[in-house]
Formats: sequence, C-alpha cells, structure tokens
Amino acid sequence: MSVVGFDVGNDTCVIATVRHGTIDVLLNDESKRETPSCISFSDKQRLIGSSASSLLYPSSTFSDIKDLLLSQPRSQHRVSFLNREITLTPVHLLAMLLSHLKLISERSLGTPVSDCVISVPSFTDQLGRRAYLHAAQIAGLKPLRLIHDTTATALGYGIYKTDFSDGEIRVVFVDVGHCDTQVSVVVFDSGGLRVLSHASDRRLGGRGFDEILFKHFSKQFEDEYKIDVSSNAKASIRLKAECEKVKKVLSANAEASMSIECLMDDKDVKGFIKREEFERLASGLLEKVLFQCRNALSDAGVVVDEVQSVELVGSASRIPAITRILSSFFGKEPSRTLNASECVARGCALQCAKLTPLFKSKNYKVCDLLPYSVGFGLEAGHVSMIFDKALVSKGEPLASIRDLSVSLRRGEFNLHAFYADKNGQPLDASQKITSFFVGPVPTSDGKDSVVTVRILLDISGIVTLDSTALLNEDDTKDPVSSDTSCSNSYNAEPGHVIEIRTSDKSEPAVDGQIKGRPSRRLDIPVSMTLYGGMTPAELSEAQLLEMNLAHQDKLVEQTKERKNELEAYVYEVRNKKEKEFLRASNKQKNGSMMKGVMKQKMSTPVNC
Repeated sequence: MSVVGFDVGNDTCVIATVRHGTIDVLLNDESKRETPSCISFSDKQRLIGSSASSLLYPSSTFSDIKDLLLSQPRSQHRVSFLNREITLTPVHLLAMLLSHLKLISERSLGTPVSDCVISVPSFTDQLGRRAYLHAAQIAGLKPLRLIHDTTATALGYGIYKTDFSDGEIRVVFVDVGHCDTQVSVVVFDSGGLRVLSHASDRRLGGRGFDEILFKHFSKQFEDEYKIDVSSNAKASIRLKAECEKVKKVLSANAEASMSIECLMDDKDVKGFIKREEFERLASGLLEKVLFQCRNALSDAGVVVDEVQSVELVGSASRIPAITRILSSFFGKEPSRTLNASECVARGCALQCAKLTPLFKSKNYKVCDLLPYSVGFGLEAGHVSMIFDKALVSKGEPLASIRDLSVSLRRGEFNLHAFYADKNGQPLDASQKITSFFVGPVPTSDGKDSVVTVRILLDISGIVTLDSTALLNEDDTKDPVSSDTSCSNSYNAEPGHVIEIRTSDKSEPAVDGQIKGRPSRRLDIPVSMTLYGGMTPAELSEAQLLEMNLAHQDKLVEQTKERKNELEAYVYEVRNKKEKEFLRASNKQKNGSMMKGVMKQKMSTPVNC
C-alpha cells in the first residue's frame, strides 16, 4: 500500500509520494510532472488531463474545476456521451479528476492507492470541504485528511529545517496561484509548526493578470484590425492562451510580442507590450496582494519587524512586480527555497506518511486553525434560540472539541450550524451549514433529561457532532464543567425548561486524535442534513456513474491496444511474407539464370 499527496489546483494537478525515505513527484502518461485540471467528452470517450486540454471539443470541455466547485457547488452541466445525455455537478467533475490522478499513481507505483491527503484552499467553506471528501469517495480514495495549501507548504518547509534550535521563528507564506492568493503566518520551532493566521482572496491569481492582458490586446486589435475578439469564443480562447505566454515572457524580459494567424475574420494580428505598461495595468491586483498580507499579519498579532522570512510560492509568483512589492513591504527579499509548483503536493505526501502506520516518520507536530467562525442554534418545541457566542470561533485549532449540555423535558431537539460572522464567512457560501436532529431522547415524568453534545472540529476543518448522549443521574451534577461561557434557561412550555451550558474552552486533540471521556452514558441517535450537499442516494448514484464511465474508458483503451496489436501483427506478417516472397523469387530467378547458363554452355561448340 502506498501513500500519496494530491495538489488539486485550478489549472494543474501534482502528485507526490514518499518512498525509500524521499519525496518523489510522479510523472503522468506524457512523462510530465503536472497534469492539466481539464475534462472533456467526445461522443464515445472521456478525456482527462493532457488529452482534454487540446480543446478538440470546446462545448463539452470543463476547466477551472476547483473554482467551479467552491463558487457553484450545485450547478449542473449536461453533456452528450454514448448517445445519451448525462448531468454532471462540480463534485462529479472533481471525482473524475481524482480518479484520473489515482490511476496515474497506481500505474507509476505499481500498487493500489487509497490512502491519501488532498490539499484545499484555506478559505474553503464547510460545504466545499465535504464536497472534496464526497469526490474522493466517488473516486475510490480514502483521504486521511484535507490540508490547507499553505499548511502543506509550511510542513514541507519546516520538517527538514535544522536552524530552529535558537527558538521560534515566524515565516509568512505567500501563495499566488492560478485563481486565488493565500497568505499564512506560521511559527516554527524544533518540534513542529503552528499556524497563526490565514488570509485569502479567491479572485486574485494568475488568471486575473491574464485577463488584464486579454483586455489590453482585445482593445488594441479592435482599434487596429477592427475585430471584436470577445464576441468570438474560439478567438477568445486562442488570445487568452497567447496572453498567458506573454505573461511568462514578461517575467524574464522587459518586453514581449505576440503574433496570431487567422485569429478572426481571416486576419493575422500582432501585438506588443512592455513590462512597465503591464505592471501599470496590474497595479490594482498588486495592491490586493499587499492587502492580504496586512490581513494575515493583523489576525496573527504580528508586526512586520517580527517576521524572519517570507516564502513566495504558487504558479503566478514568478511575476517580478509581486517580488518587488513584497520586498518593499516586508523589508526583505522573498525567498524561493521551495519548488513553487510542487511544494503543496510534497507537503501533502509528508502529511500522509505521518498519518499512516506504514511509515515511521519524524515526530513533528502540525497545528492548523479554522479561518472563520461557526455558531450554533437550537430548536426544541416552540423555542428557537441562538447561542450568545460562536462555539467554534475564528482561529479555533483543528482537531479540537467543545462540549454542550442541554437540559430539557422534551424528547427531541434540533441543532443547526451557521456562519457566525456574515462579514467573515466564505465567499459565495450560504449562511446555513448543517442541521442535526437529536432524538428521541428518553424522558422521565417531571424530571429533566440532560443531553451532552460533543461538537468536533476535525482535522480536515469540518464542524460536526462527534457524539450525543444522555447522562445518568450521577453524571448530571456537572454535565459540562465548572467553566461555562454560556448558561441560559428558556421556558419552552409551562413547566418545561431548556437549559443550555457550553464549555468555556475547547479541548485540543493530541496528534489529531480525539480521546473520549469515560462516562456512563446512553448514546442518542443523530441524523444530519447538509444544506446544499449530496444525499446518500446521490452519492451512490455518482459512484455508479463513475464506475460506468471508468469501465467505458477501460474499453476504449483496450480497444486501442487491440488495434495497435493487430496493426503490429499485420506489419509483422507482411514483413515475413515479403521476406519469404523475396527468397522464393530469388530462388526462381537464380534457377532461371542457371538454366540459361547451362543451355548456353551446351550450345557452345568445344574445340579439341
């Protein structure tokens, strides 16, 4: 059994594994280290990765899957496949991509792959985190955890460092990716790392810089060649691809040019831009990068002078202007000690090796946090209430628990989770998260039933109910603890009182493991409703669809192999027959020549 880490990016994906004591990045079928995050459908075949990025079928090609999953998780997309129409959601698409990455891993390693760690952006909401887990389940994977991109980067950075013996150091990680920017402040010491803050902008990335170049050249071509590129989908795709190349050229050169044949209306176009002009056009985006750096430092309670190092990573981090503004802001040159495109996948592979018992790894603690608040409310009978304080506050350590005690005389109640801070909740996320129906609760006439609810913020950053139980009479004297942050009573009905008590402090786990408290308790059933999420029936249907599509992919590949084998056999037989024919022909030719010579000799008179 192997362990792998998947960095599922918006533009490309990277797979890393730990073997023979080192971290290796796996190559795909084209012997490349990065696999495009692209899926395409033809009439009879599903194409994923490099084969789909050629845009042979633009109307049924899906890219930017990560952004689609987090911004429109319930959107539906219809494609025609095998003479029937199928409906796909972003979770289906992510599952297909993960299934392809799993196949690449198994071909490269030669062993089955199930245990893995998958990277997610730090701003991923609760629905998005569960969507990642659902997609992995559809793909046949068993994620040991989800890990934030910058946390994985920090793990790969710190675990091999040996210069932390003098005490703690603070490092700022700036990850400018294809579609988003993430900034994290992390404290390192010889025993591990602790994340102090996460800040992010979902709309700020390399794609935004490409869009600036696209608008610039579109206007230039409209003025010079009288064509409106934005009105033509195919022309827009070609121009955006060229703009991405221009951006990369400007990273190493002071100017760049482009030339596209027959872009639109049979017109060949040429364009030119200098780096100074590009940076002037992108000044607004550059300022947004600094804005997120300020947010991260503010949330961490750290000033610029307390930062010992700045690490710059991400596919768009090679833009010189980003390095320059970070140098000016922090007063030091950003370091590039990590591979900008592979550091997240390497960190994921390291985390997977730490969590699996198959590997003996260094004792290195990773303490991450949740970058937004989650509150809870309760409904019982005719009473509906919101707790005064968010039970899971912003900056809460991952893999921690908080106990809630509910004293009531009714046999059931609902707990619902929501984002407590509307201004700080993830972008495009609905305020409602989940609803938990607890019951039936055994009740006694004239006596209150005390139910303890253990709320878990797990290692993947998902808030859920770990357990609900009815305490015995001996345990009801102090159902939560003497420290309470909220203790309220509500009159539900005449003679029926609901009392709420929550613990003042969260109880962190050790190495991501939650240790239960021994108690004489009666477990109570809980049913969960995830707002906007997949139901068990939908999940089963998606698994069946993926199995059928994978079977069809296998049939197509086997058909290609058989055709190649048949073609090779035809060439082999042809060559063999040609050789036999040539031998027979040569024998016949040689025999005719010998007969002619003998006949000539017989007809020649011999002089005695």
